[in-house]
Amino acid sequence: RNYYGGNWASFSFSGLLSWIKENQQKTDINDECEDWRKLILENEEVISLSKKNTTIQHIEDFCFGDQDSAEDVEEAGALRRLPVFGASGAEEVAQESEKECLPVESALPEAESQEPEKATDTEPASAVEGKDKEATSENESSHSTALGESALELGKTEAAPSEISAQEPKKITYSQIVREGRRFNIDLVSKLLYSRGLLIDLLIKSNVSRYAEFKNATRILAFREGKVEQVPCSRADVFNSRQLTMVEKRMLMKFLTFCLDYEQHPDEYQDYENNTFAQFLSTRKLTPSLQHFILHSIAMVSETHCSTLEGLQATKKFLQCLGRYGNTPFLFPLYGQGEIPQCFCRLCAVFGGIYCLRHSVQCLVVDKESGRCKAVVDHFGQRISANYFIVEDSYLSESICTNVCYRQISRAVLITDQSVLNTDAEQQVSILTVPPVDLGKPAVCIIELCSSTMTCMKDTYLVHLTCPSTKTAREDLEPVVQKLFNLNTEKETENEELEKPRVLWAVYFNMRDSSGIDKNSYDGLPSNVYVCSGPDPALGNDCAVKQAETIFREMFPTEDFCPPPPNPEDIIYDEDEIAPEETGFSNSPETKPESSSEESSSRDSTAVKKEDEE
Repeated sequence: RNYYGGNWASFSFSGLLSWIKENQQKTDINDECEDWRKLILENEEVISLSKKNTTIQHIEDFCFGDQDSAEDVEEAGALRRLPVFGASGAEEVAQESEKECLPVESALPEAESQEPEKATDTEPASAVEGKDKEATSENESSHSTALGESALELGKTEAAPSEISAQEPKKITYSQIVREGRRFNIDLVSKLLYSRGLLIDLLIKSNVSRYAEFKNATRILAFREGKVEQVPCSRADVFNSRQLTMVEKRMLMKFLTFCLDYEQHPDEYQDYENNTFAQFLSTRKLTPSLQHFILHSIAMVSETHCSTLEGLQATKKFLQCLGRYGNTPFLFPLYGQGEIPQCFCRLCAVFGGIYCLRHSVQCLVVDKESGRCKAVVDHFGQRISANYFIVEDSYLSESICTNVCYRQISRAVLITDQSVLNTDAEQQVSILTVPPVDLGKPAVCIIELCSSTMTCMKDTYLVHLTCPSTKTAREDLEPVVQKLFNLNTEKETENEELEKPRVLWAVYFNMRDSSGIDKNSYDGLPSNVYVCSGPDPALGNDCAVKQAETIFREMFPTEDFCPPPPNPEDIIYDEDEIAPEETGFSNSPETKPESSSEESSSRDSTAVKKEDEE
């Protein structure tokens, strides 16, 4: 691939269109070196890897944006026909607009122009980090957050109020989306970080948090009786809520207090351990609206498949995460979830790790006697030896995965012109769970991101929908989209539709869920080859962190997993191992090794300039 993170990646708008086109075409990777088999010895055998990515299926993208202004479309270099956009036509528009339009940053204040610079990925991590923080603090960080060693610091600057009222959203055309395409950072997988989750703890412990900033999820929403409502979470929210009566407030607080230490009161739930959590809630003297809030917006569990204990554990986890960094349990990384893999890659690069893009592997080389993997052969015909090999599930061929049964995740990404619940504060990050219409169907998790998360352009919202698949992504998710959003492109629409946010662009796709598969399910894998899964459908990131730590401990049982890195000033490099003139490192006391390392890993001449200045 030519991007970081695999199925965890984030894309600009034009980058996403290219990704859509690539996956719709499903082209095989051609072997650039035909004589690589000459590298295999007589006592060796090969395990061929997959030549195509089959983890993404049923991609459908649509443009609902306003096409009235022909001048706008011409300016963007667009084709004049834009009723329903396929990736190929839209991609041409995106590519042309990047060539013909003036640079976005030239027309924006300095703080706002930092995001497009960051997207080019041509600066050292330290410089990017500094610019990210400057952009966020000066521009739109009313709730932005930076992870520290033991706490997160909330930005104090309030976001500037929008000139357009919530009742009259500004008209956004497709050509505007294309021109501002670098303002978008669209995640393939939609997740949030629990404030006391494993990933937050790991980011703080490993100090990878220095490379990222975060924004609080500002509200939890519920969809009930055809309306979107805000759910009170904290004690203050509960008692300030106008939706609940005084009796309901007391009921809710009493039940949530019980959930925090439910283990101390086994007599209250033991009789219901074999029941669903929904059935248990119905016995707790809670009104229907409270049961709905707890089930779908606090515990966020299935009505039919979640046991009482699982529901109590989920509720307790939610409550324990409240108040650490804000009124909700969740954080979202600025510039998208795809920043997280890149942050770990940055720290890895500081200590000599190499991440190769556009570098495919033909096969694993296995010793016939020991049964262990000795090397890989890449598409250049180069043989690379190692003691351990970690491979993502999607690279394994069908012959290895014959006994593996995969699940699927249904995903949709929408660009809309307003929020699903308009309030006085426009810069909101919201999470909404829509209950299933039919019993047995999965609930749909919706995360709505505003422009201050640096994932979409001003006056738009980026909406992610996720659920376990039962059919194609469009069949699973379009009914929910139709309930909450206006898909009508005609000028004459009913009043009810006018009140809904208008969808400007949408994409649906199914993603393979390879989480939870035992290694023994794969046929013929050597003992020193470890398989990691792609993204799982859960809201948090605990599955990925547990999997990474498990693989690490199997390889290095006596080592600490992701220990805190030393301070840059404490690092002493061996002059015999590292030649400054080759790597850009300098061992002079005036230079910090860490920043120099980042400079050497960047794809520009910053390190050379720094040496010249010294």
